[in-house]
Amino acid sequence: MEMWLLSIDVSIMCHIRRSSWVTFLMVYTGWLCIFTRAQMKIPPETVQKWAITLSEQINAIASKYSGAALLQKKLKDVESIIRIEDVDGSRLVLEFSEEIERMLGSKMKSVKRLADTAEDADLYHEFNASLKFDYFNSLLVNTMDDEGNFIELGGEFPLEENEHFNKLPVNTLMSDIQVPTNVYNKDPDILNGVYMSEALNDIFISNFQKDPTLTWQYFGSSSGFFRLYPGIRWTPDSNGVVAFDCRNRNWYIQAATSPKDIIIVVDVSGSMKGLKMTIAKHTINTILDTLGENDFVNVIAYTDYVRYVEPCFKGTLVQADLDNREHFKLLMDDLHVKGEAKVKKAMKEAFRILADARANGQGSLCNQAIMLITDGAMEDFQSVFEEFNWPDRKVRVFTYLIGRDMTFSENVKWIACNNKGYYTHVSTLADVQENVMEYLHVLSRPMVINHDHDIIWTEAYMDTVLFKSKAHSLLLMTSVAMPVFSKKKETLSHGILLGVVGTDVPLLEVMKLAPRYKLGAHGYAFLITNNGYILAHPDLRPLYSDGKKLKPKPNYNSVDLSEAEWEDTEDSLRTAMVKGQTGTMALDVRAAVDKGKRPLFLKNDYFYTTINETPFSFGMVLTRGHGQYMVFGNVSVEEGLHDLQQPDLTIADEWTYCETDIDPHHRKLTQLQAVVRYLTGKEPDLECDEILLQQVLFDAVVTAPLEAYWTALTLTGSGVDEGMESAFLGTRSGLMRVIRYAGSEKRVGKKFLTRVDKENLFTVDHFPIWYRLAAENKPGQFFFYVPHDDINKARNTFVAVTSVTVTEGKRTAIPGVIGMQASMDLLERVFFSIAKQCSDVEGICPLSCESIDVNCYLVDNNGFVLVSKDRGDVGKFFGEIDGSVMAQLLKSGLYKRVTLYDYQAMCKNAHHHTSGARPLLSPFYGLLALIKWFFSHFMMFLLEFNICGLWHNDYVVDAHKQRKVELMQPCNTEYPSFMYDTSIRETNSIIKCGRCQKMFVLQQVPNSNLVVLVVQADCDCSRQYAPITLMPKEVKYNATVKCNRMKSQKIRRRPESCHAYHPHENAKDCGGACSIAVSLTLNFICLAISLALR
Repeated sequence: MEMWLLSIDVSIMCHIRRSSWVTFLMVYTGWLCIFTRAQMKIPPETVQKWAITLSEQINAIASKYSGAALLQKKLKDVESIIRIEDVDGSRLVLEFSEEIERMLGSKMKSVKRLADTAEDADLYHEFNASLKFDYFNSLLVNTMDDEGNFIELGGEFPLEENEHFNKLPVNTLMSDIQVPTNVYNKDPDILNGVYMSEALNDIFISNFQKDPTLTWQYFGSSSGFFRLYPGIRWTPDSNGVVAFDCRNRNWYIQAATSPKDIIIVVDVSGSMKGLKMTIAKHTINTILDTLGENDFVNVIAYTDYVRYVEPCFKGTLVQADLDNREHFKLLMDDLHVKGEAKVKKAMKEAFRILADARANGQGSLCNQAIMLITDGAMEDFQSVFEEFNWPDRKVRVFTYLIGRDMTFSENVKWIACNNKGYYTHVSTLADVQENVMEYLHVLSRPMVINHDHDIIWTEAYMDTVLFKSKAHSLLLMTSVAMPVFSKKKETLSHGILLGVVGTDVPLLEVMKLAPRYKLGAHGYAFLITNNGYILAHPDLRPLYSDGKKLKPKPNYNSVDLSEAEWEDTEDSLRTAMVKGQTGTMALDVRAAVDKGKRPLFLKNDYFYTTINETPFSFGMVLTRGHGQYMVFGNVSVEEGLHDLQQPDLTIADEWTYCETDIDPHHRKLTQLQAVVRYLTGKEPDLECDEILLQQVLFDAVVTAPLEAYWTALTLTGSGVDEGMESAFLGTRSGLMRVIRYAGSEKRVGKKFLTRVDKENLFTVDHFPIWYRLAAENKPGQFFFYVPHDDINKARNTFVAVTSVTVTEGKRTAIPGVIGMQASMDLLERVFFSIAKQCSDVEGICPLSCESIDVNCYLVDNNGFVLVSKDRGDVGKFFGEIDGSVMAQLLKSGLYKRVTLYDYQAMCKNAHHHTSGARPLLSPFYGLLALIKWFFSHFMMFLLEFNICGLWHNDYVVDAHKQRKVELMQPCNTEYPSFMYDTSIRETNSIIKCGRCQKMFVLQQVPNSNLVVLVVQADCDCSRQYAPITLMPKEVKYNATVKCNRMKSQKIRRRPESCHAYHPHENAKDCGGACSIAVSLTLNFICLAISLALR
């Protein structure tokens, strides 16, 4: 108090007039006065008193309404009958992988039965060109005409909603047929194929009976129809078109061909302008769509010189994963026609790339092919093939003649037929799809002749049915497929592929075989492919928000393991798994929860092995400390059943306590219902996890007293505090108990711990956020936070949680977490009632948070605001509110910055979009162009030859208008998060901000993760200190680094089988006449005209 009065005295002195020689002293004393007053505005001892009182009150509230002390006491009472065991990760990873092998093995057996049946059916089927057969067309089933009669191909087809098939209406007694709109549904090939494949119906049903976990089974025919079991009604798009073509699907393409290296060579000379170029681009995109992650590709454009569509990929092959395929498609927009065609240089470059890849052990080391897309070839290119490809013909050449002009068709055919390829004429956009697919049938010939039934597994792909119903990382499927060949002797050398059979496997079901309860709060399991790409991982995020819509990311199924496990900087884990090794390793990792806002430092042990007979590797993670232990306790079934059926209790419905998907009668049961019916003997045939059932029964008994405790609180005379809403607990067995202290109409957190609140429930993907936060907090100490999830967008509730422990010898395990949730009004009421009290001060209180002179905050250990005078600050990072104070806290080490990385981010990218405006011609060259146009068309009339390609259009002035379109594209980002150093209990400091100084005082709230922060309000430092935000920053790479990253090829495991050659292959079937020679006369005429016109 004496110091406070002194400041007033000094202030008065500062205003006494003195002679000029003391002016400097007056100014200095004035600044000293301001400094002294600033210090005295916020007495640290007062803030300390607030923090201590606040700790006592909020911990009392959290302890009272959660019942944490009671649960800890109950666990202490039963410690004598509890057993704590180490989790043996090396043994567990082998157990899980064997279960996965058994599951995937049963799918492969089902597919093999389908393939055998289809081939036998074809062997005994005689093709009948006049066959009439009325089948069930999935687009037309159950459709009647105006007279009430079923239309042709649309008979009565009973459909019933089925839980196993995502509640879709299906017919489990029959399959039906889907035919794309561009395929005639009564074509003789279609009718014969459908009739022959009717034999699959019985096998579909038999497979499903043998393995009730099977999902969709199908046969994709090479003629274009798709037989699907169970049968459904197919829904066309908004235009009434059925665009789905089974031959485009990854499972079909991978099963039909071996891995391949493809060089696409496209003509961009002047003659390719207009519709021709549009067709050419569509052809390139369609070829790209036929490639997978085991294939390699590059695209070359040529006129009178050769250029790479992506200069970064010059002279090399890149993996044809989704990311690279989409990148090439974007670059197609930049292809512009100009100059005259010189195909010879381009072909030489393509052959060199493939030869280098073969020599250096790069690429697929299997099939190699060049795809030539052009409207004509005039040069003498025989010497190129003699130099690079004959006589072995290791590289197949497929040719696509673009446009209606047939002048050069003989030359283009000759190229394909003399290089074991196939020639097609693509005159319209509608021709593209069918013509591109021909190359797959040619590449499949060696495999078909060998009769090698290679079973393939696809990369992950999106199942749109699950789009809105499951965790992001579990939306994906994989398919197992097998080719179906003709076994007829008369067609053996032709290598006729009948189609592909397959079945889908939801990755959700695969990951259920690695139960979460065995892995702990931060543990998880994951699957990768032979290329190192993720099939399933809790950190895989295949979707992004585009406005209000969720969309798949362009590279959703080519996310490398190193992009999720980015702490593995040496790729040691990835390399070992890709090589199919079995082993273990440890990593210190920075993990993040609560949408990446709260960092955790964990010590993880990784265990990994291969899944035999598949290209997949399996890995799992256990966290050191509590994650290493499992708690076991025994109770009687009768005692456990009684407590298990209390109304406040639920278990994780996404976990598998009992297998309800085997018997159709069990599919409508919840997991809790299934457990109860099994334990009561009503459903003895259910397959249940006995270890998990024992744990959940024990947890039900141990936590049962909490129901009575919580209920008693609601019945007390004084009732519960206003704003108190819920108490809850969760155990490692997935058991949860929840009580609502307030009715739904009074609760602001209405959706908290409801079925839609996935972040706060036990799922296949993760433990609840509150469980994971409490598990890394000091046991017995409450962790207070404002949820950042979608159900608390208003930031009007807070949560307090703590873990409970059991001890056996030197082992301490965490069997569960308990907490409470309340409205923000309650916390604000407690905080501001305390923040106007003083300590040992008589008279007027020198400090109160009601004063306009100070701003008071309650901030958590990650820097997020729980309480502020401005409710709009709640949930925000404090650095966004006051950058000056946050900067000082970082400088002093109270808060530490933790840098995290996101290699699956999406960033806005400005893209120049050209309008459809026609290019403008300068007057002089406009007239010249008109003369050229007339002369060209006159000569074309005489010679049936389009010579436009000989003309340069250098004089065209490009006046296309451009507009910017913001596209979301995959990118890498880094973003900050922050952690409080708990060893520092208090601090106060002064920040100089131009003409004023800002004082603040920080005081740790004992026995919590909170701090009280009081800041002088009348000094604005925003000009000197920018806000400190959590905004991610895109990691920019210079051109060289970016290029190296794009074309770098990480270690991968090639598929074991390759079918690139067979001596009995009939290469004469090449899409044209078998005996074709280059037309030298035509070449001479073309060259003569070219020279004359120059």
